[in-house]
Amino acid sequence: MSGALVAAATRGVLFVHSAPAALCPHVEWAVGAAVGARLNLQWTPQPAQASTWRTELSWTGATGTGARIASALRGWDRLRYEVTEEPSPGADGARWSHTPALGIHHAVVGAHGDILIGEDRLRAAVAGAADGKISLGAAIDEALGQAWDDELEPFRYAGAGAAVRWLHRVG
Repeated sequence: MSGALVAAATRGVLFVHSAPAALCPHVEWAVGAAVGARLNLQWTPQPAQASTWRTELSWTGATGTGARIASALRGWDRLRYEVTEEPSPGADGARWSHTPALGIHHAVVGAHGDILIGEDRLRAAVAGAADGKISLGAAIDEALGQAWDDELEPFRYAGAGAAVRWLHRVG
């Protein structure tokens, strides 16, 4: 056995729920750079918002690929997207959600698909509720990304049944 480290493999999905047509080629370029592959994504009209387009990309690659994709798209205020990365040996999964109104939300995802709330975030939620700054339920909803789910849900349903493209061995 050699002393070289092998990156753990994982898989995930990029859902671009809505993008103006002018941004579509830029999204392809940015995501392609993040995954180390030239992309030619299949874009379809997004019925939930006029004059926008949607696409999906399923990928397999090294742990951290989801973070690279989310970082490549961060700051593009006119996009609605989600990036998921499944858990892999030694690493939790993750989900990044972005909407123009809310910005980006990151959540850690466990092996069974549940969002995991860390100890520090949970303690802060309890402290905020004790101070009367926010209700405990609202603080937990914030940690879970409920507002992002609420805003993205109509866009998810509008894309049901869309073709999914697979990209293997990225990174």
